[in-house]
Amino acid sequence: MANRSNQQGTSRGAKAQPPGWAMRRLVRMLDTVERIGNRLPDPATLFALSAVAVVFASALCSAWRVQVVHPGNGTVITAENLLTVGSLRRMLTEAVHNFASFPPLGLVLVTMLGIGVAERSGLITTALRQLVRVVPPGALTMTLVFTGVMSNLASDAGYVVLTPLGAVLFAGVGRDPIAGMAAAFAGVSGGFSANLLLGSLDPLLSGLSTTSAQILEPDYVVEPTANYYFMVVSVFFVTTAGTWVTSRLVEPRLGPWKPAEDFATDEADLGHVTPHERRALFAAVVVGVAFAGLIATLVSQPEGIFRDSDQGLTPFYHSLVPLLMMFFLLIGFAYGAAAGTIRSDKDLVGMMSAAMATMGPYIVLAFAAAQFVAYFNWSNLGLIVAVAGADTLKALGFAGIPLLIAFVFVSACVNLLVGSASAKWAVMGPVFIPMLMLMGYSPELIQATYRVGDSVTNIVTPLLPYFPVIIAFARKYDPTAGLGTLISVMIPYSVVFAVGWTALLVVWVILGIPLGPDAPLYYTPAGP
Repeated sequence: MANRSNQQGTSRGAKAQPPGWAMRRLVRMLDTVERIGNRLPDPATLFALSAVAVVFASALCSAWRVQVVHPGNGTVITAENLLTVGSLRRMLTEAVHNFASFPPLGLVLVTMLGIGVAERSGLITTALRQLVRVVPPGALTMTLVFTGVMSNLASDAGYVVLTPLGAVLFAGVGRDPIAGMAAAFAGVSGGFSANLLLGSLDPLLSGLSTTSAQILEPDYVVEPTANYYFMVVSVFFVTTAGTWVTSRLVEPRLGPWKPAEDFATDEADLGHVTPHERRALFAAVVVGVAFAGLIATLVSQPEGIFRDSDQGLTPFYHSLVPLLMMFFLLIGFAYGAAAGTIRSDKDLVGMMSAAMATMGPYIVLAFAAAQFVAYFNWSNLGLIVAVAGADTLKALGFAGIPLLIAFVFVSACVNLLVGSASAKWAVMGPVFIPMLMLMGYSPELIQATYRVGDSVTNIVTPLLPYFPVIIAFARKYDPTAGLGTLISVMIPYSVVFAVGWTALLVVWVILGIPLGPDAPLYYTPAGP
């Protein structure tokens, strides 16, 4: 294995030492954040505690006769006391209903049934490896970042396959493997929300946004396609920005890479796609194209099953989750059958069951979050906070583009402490969506703004579950690599992504471009 200090001499050895005083202070600060974050309770516990806090807060607000006037219809909104006998009985009798009707729960579990087969059959891993091997060396960086962005359909595969593969491929063409690892990591984690396809994150966030928007307007629905146009364009921004940072900032700082004489080349097998795997991948592509063609044909039919009575595509949008599940299930089965990883229905069901087994922590989290959201709605505290907050912001004159930029910043900072996108949005959505809706912004725009902030600091937070794994990959090429090494490499990506992606959002809003199909930028109340 290559040793950076041996292969680079004393000059490279100096580069591997802790950086200047500013970076050392930053590393110490992040170490403190990590220690504090590790001492926090589990997210499910936090939701349970928050639900209890809402109950007591509702009692206090009710006793103090806290109320506001709904700006949409003029009705008086008062805080409901959840410590009454009737409310406590309701908590018990509707606990199961709260959980079963929690919008993100079914959306995520159904989608993961298909993605689980595609991942465990070997399809996603082989597709990632094949994509980065068929491109010319000059396009290697761009391809790594792009593939990383696309891999968030199954982020585990991106972290554990593409990141080390990026290091191996860079080393194979004589470039610094740490830079290759960083480029892949930037795409996988920094571009977490962007994709050319709808993934499990889209229905997850839209479900949470729907729940939050219905605090203000009970019939409002945020579709999984709410941010699709913006996220498609974001793929090209993240790819371009990640490529530029790698070539102009990261690699020059690392300097020329000179592998040691005993540098092992057997790692190249990690990126090798066998003829058998290639045939299986071709079978999956054929099945995927056929399925997509069938759906496109049905969507284009005026009287088809995906059209409503007004020739709209509402049935199609509402069918996206099962369609995504079927798509990944079919291509995963096609690959597995051809590759030999699926030999019977038992293998197929086993992969789906294994995917569900990994969702255990999420199900526990969803139960606690569902109760919190329900209590928050019953108490009217969400509406009260939204109206009061909107009135305060309006009084301060804090609105428009500066407000959106501030919300990106808030989301990015919270992401340093809480890694889960859904956990953060389940807490922030019920407060910020109604608040900003009352200021005229659509839930779709608020969600898109949150997704930008939620993505850009993934690559610099030690609380990301895969952060230690990335450090372990780096130590294969630099035994002295640690938290400061990775942070110092990834900070340029985080800063450029934050500034550029926020600027893209601002331009998008100024030009008035829809965020997705039937996804407006601004909110108009439905009326009384």
